[in-house]
Amino acid sequence: MRSSRSPARPNRLRTGILFTLAAGLIAALFTVPQSAGAADILLSQGKTATASSTENAVFPAAAAVDGDGGTRWSSAFADPQWIQIDLGQSATINQVVLSWEAAFARAFQVQTSANGTDWTPIYSTTTGAGGEQTLNVTGSGRYVRMYGTQRATQWGYSLWEFKVFGTTGGGTGPGGKLLSYNKPGFASTQQHDSNCWECTPARAFDLDPASRWATATDSGWVDPGWIYVDLGATAQIDKVVLQWDPASAKSYEIQVSNDAVNWTRIYGTTAGPGFKETLNITGSGRYVRMYGTQRNTPYGYSLWAFDVYGTGGAPNTPPTPPADPANPPVTLVWSDEFNGTAGSKPDPAKWTIDPGTGPNNELEYYTNNNNASMDGAGNLVMEARKEATPGSACPTDPLTGSGTCQYTSHRMNTGNKFHTTYGKIEARVKVPKGNGLWPAFWMMGADFLTGRPWPYNGEIDILEVLGKDVKTAYSTLHAPAYNGAGGVGGSYTLPNGADLSDDFHTWAATWNSKGITYSLDGRTVVTIDKAQVEATRGPWVFDHPFYIILNLAVGGDWPGPPDASTPFPARMLVDYVRVYK
Repeated sequence: MRSSRSPARPNRLRTGILFTLAAGLIAALFTVPQSAGAADILLSQGKTATASSTENAVFPAAAAVDGDGGTRWSSAFADPQWIQIDLGQSATINQVVLSWEAAFARAFQVQTSANGTDWTPIYSTTTGAGGEQTLNVTGSGRYVRMYGTQRATQWGYSLWEFKVFGTTGGGTGPGGKLLSYNKPGFASTQQHDSNCWECTPARAFDLDPASRWATATDSGWVDPGWIYVDLGATAQIDKVVLQWDPASAKSYEIQVSNDAVNWTRIYGTTAGPGFKETLNITGSGRYVRMYGTQRNTPYGYSLWAFDVYGTGGAPNTPPTPPADPANPPVTLVWSDEFNGTAGSKPDPAKWTIDPGTGPNNELEYYTNNNNASMDGAGNLVMEARKEATPGSACPTDPLTGSGTCQYTSHRMNTGNKFHTTYGKIEARVKVPKGNGLWPAFWMMGADFLTGRPWPYNGEIDILEVLGKDVKTAYSTLHAPAYNGAGGVGGSYTLPNGADLSDDFHTWAATWNSKGITYSLDGRTVVTIDKAQVEATRGPWVFDHPFYIILNLAVGGDWPGPPDASTPFPARMLVDYVRVYK
């Protein structure tokens, strides 16, 4: 089962080395400055850095957070200039270390922000001396910025390193815990139609990233619009996290109340950026409300998540998140090596055969195990055929009532046999070549099997290749807020533009609570960061069990139809599928 997709970019809804170092070198590499707290860690290294300008391409902002004291960021020769770091999540900041090049700042501030727009200074000077400055500061935010207003030289601003130390909440606010989980929610209106089914206030507080609250369409797409949560008792609030649908608030307030009648503002903005906003704020009350007064779109207000952190209240215990695998995952927990005798069928203890008509205007009919067998040389052969007598090789299609089919092929999954949350999932595959062919190795959220529709269950495409262009492969994620042509991922090629169909290649997805890294033959080809997706595209729906699917499609909106040049039978060979934890 798959949904339709745009031909521009589809969703694929289917169903050691030991290092010995001298003690002094270890200390030099890993020692936190002495004044940093024992629990404080270096938060900034390798994070995304941006700047107001760069002197040239040799001195990018990223060079100031790469941990290499021999590379640097350098700005244009003008005032003011800035460089900022996205820490990926809200943090409590205790120390900032600035390692200046000769072009340093005489007057500058260190600032923090929850959203990258509204900044709060946590350090300021007009007598900066350059060199290495260790600043013991107090602040919180996801973003940290050096904002220079007066240069000490005729040149720009230049930093060898910009280090930020502190602590992250690990799922709690600064000193607090999640208070809003499964607490009663109330709203100005709620949507309930084919576009947003049961989008009630409770959906914003259920820790389900694929469910949301939205204001109603019938006279509900108006200002103001609001939603609030009853924490059950008075609480001290120190953090609010909002994960917006594209229907977000440009102007809104966070308010608290002890009676749900009289409200006190504890945060306000007229430039809400949407997507994920982490607000480190202070307030007290039993009720916490988002009160929107201006929308970012013509539509209403909609939140996938409205999470309130702090102390007090009457909180429910949230579910324990899944544990990350080892890094890298090394323990083999499931595999199929396809070492059966020639002609034998896929192992029914590991695979469920998935017959039926393919979606997306595909042309094949997936038969009940007629188009797959072992070759006796350690490979599964999945074969797409053009039937000499259409209809002779496939039964009546229960979906269309038709007993005719021009092409047959194979699809199978581990849905009723094996699920995994996180790990390294890999397959060694030889893809076929030919117009209209579409081999794939991918995963579906297991809640699809219990009724959650696509794309709310999530889809992880590890391998997709179009037979008409066997020099390009694709790896993509699909979720409620990004799917079909809007899926998150990328395309890539082999070195020197080699043909993927000439030999076997190993596709893998290494997946944990921070994101997914795709690789081809051990070479990283696409990296998808969870925090970045939440901050720019929408909620992440991949922290739960998924199952594995292999199939070879013929035709469809994306690959187009086969033609006289397409070789039949066409074969997709799979050497193995392995899962490591």
